[in-house]
Amino acid sequence: MQLENLTTAITGGASGLGLATARRLVKAGGRVTLIDLPASDGAAVAAELGDRARFVAGDVTDPDSFAAALDEAETQGEGLRGLVHCAGSGRKMRILDKDGKAGSLEDFEFVIKLNLVGSFNALRLGAERIARRDVVDGERGAIVLTASVAAFEGQIGQINYAASKAGVVGMTLVAARDLASKGIRVCTIAPGIMDTPLLGRLRDDVRAALAASVPNPHRLGTTDEFALLASQILENGYLNGETIRLDGAIRMASR
Repeated sequence: MQLENLTTAITGGASGLGLATARRLVKAGGRVTLIDLPASDGAAVAAELGDRARFVAGDVTDPDSFAAALDEAETQGEGLRGLVHCAGSGRKMRILDKDGKAGSLEDFEFVIKLNLVGSFNALRLGAERIARRDVVDGERGAIVLTASVAAFEGQIGQINYAASKAGVVGMTLVAARDLASKGIRVCTIAPGIMDTPLLGRLRDDVRAALAASVPNPHRLGTTDEFALLASQILENGYLNGETIRLDGAIRMASR
């Protein structure tokens, strides 16, 4: 698809990976709807991006809230053709705590609901709206999901996060096959250690150690590198059903 005038909804669009993606798509001449929680900086960010961006509050774990946000996105430009789903989070937990007691089922369910159920909610509701578009150059649109290298090499304390992201990876090919008849492509990006606002809270020596653990290049990934890949997936009509690691060849250790 051509990025110019392309209308894309971006979840988690007020910061980090989502914001970087919004900036790149706007720079390419596209239109974006940032979907994030009401307490986010989404309104201010959208104002900074200019008249090709808007902010709509929505929660990917709330079907009604998220559907309403996508309905707003559909009114932009020529209608929704792209969805980049970046919303998600983690919550550290162990199977057994230090006293040998069973880990928190609440912490497990919270992350599964946000990262996995939220991804499916974004996928199904985004696809429903993209499917209404006319076919252009053999397709109606594309959806980009976000997993993590933890889907493949989850570390100690990531049992909930790794399970949720492995679920996203598992959905990708099935979703691409399922939506092929509608002319909708689906790919997933599995980032490694990215320089997001979350990592920005760490001490400099911890950040340096993380950067040194990446084989090549010896640094953290940038949010713009994620945005570049997301935009290329939207643009390249032959990318489909694939999970792409964006990680500098890192393979995570157990801790």
